[in-house]
Amino acid sequence: MNRDVPRLIRDGLARAGGRAPAARQLVAGHPRQAAAAAGLVAAAVAAVLAVTLSGSRAPPGRAGPGAQHVVFPVAVPATELAKLPRATTYASIPAAPGDPAPFAVTSGLVVHPREQQIVYSGPGEPAVAVLPPTELGAPTWVPVVQSSPGWDRVLLPSRPNRATGWIYTGAAGGSQLDTRRSAYLVRINVGARRLSVLDGDRLLGTWTAAVGAPATPTPTGRTFLLALLAPPHPTYSPLILPLGFHSDTLDAYGGGPGTVGVHGWPNPAVFGRAVSHGCVRVPAAALRVLSLVPLGSLVLITS
Repeated sequence: MNRDVPRLIRDGLARAGGRAPAARQLVAGHPRQAAAAAGLVAAAVAAVLAVTLSGSRAPPGRAGPGAQHVVFPVAVPATELAKLPRATTYASIPAAPGDPAPFAVTSGLVVHPREQQIVYSGPGEPAVAVLPPTELGAPTWVPVVQSSPGWDRVLLPSRPNRATGWIYTGAAGGSQLDTRRSAYLVRINVGARRLSVLDGDRLLGTWTAAVGAPATPTPTGRTFLLALLAPPHPTYSPLILPLGFHSDTLDAYGGGPGTVGVHGWPNPAVFGRAVSHGCVRVPAAALRVLSLVPLGSLVLITS
């Protein structure tokens, strides 16, 4: 996240039961917009809680043991399980398979693990990580990019960019996953320096954005909205939305792991320029719309 999102990765958006989240100090930057931020943060928090936490807790209901053959997962002893990396923005999972179609739009299916889930390199293949139920203090929601009987392949928020993993969904009694469908799609065109938000076929808006400088470019491919972070004392942005991507040139920045995010910026002169450390800076109007997009929704970044 570079200067654009320095220490906010270490803090995140605190959530406690059904109560409104209380954010900690997240970033250092330009002191600005404290009063305006309060209304935006309140609206965004309410929207995210309503969209990501509402609804019934239904089992996936997709291919399981029955009509189609299901490959069972490899057993993982407790000693090996304890050694597996947690699939968070801080982790590197070199054994995770890459995204097979990094610029394709998904069906909109997103999943949330109610408890820790083992992530495999493929159906019947070795385990590579565990996916925790929370990320940066918020519920973990990840997009499904491929399905097989009893299995879902999801995007991971860890390095390397475009990392994926398979979660077994064919357990007796249903898997420990909540499922939703998000019709939202965020498109970012780095070359044109434009960000658009769609809800199905409906365009909610298109805005000129600032993107990564030549030495610290914004990575391309498909990723997702990982969290919604609200600094209690906003500096350069009242809200910051980390993505499941990292800088390709910076291993760390400002105490964080180099996570790429979308956020506002107090000086509108930057919009339309390639000036950031990899993050995408957007106007306040775009930030308001983005704050309503459910976690786990697809973000497609093209060159």
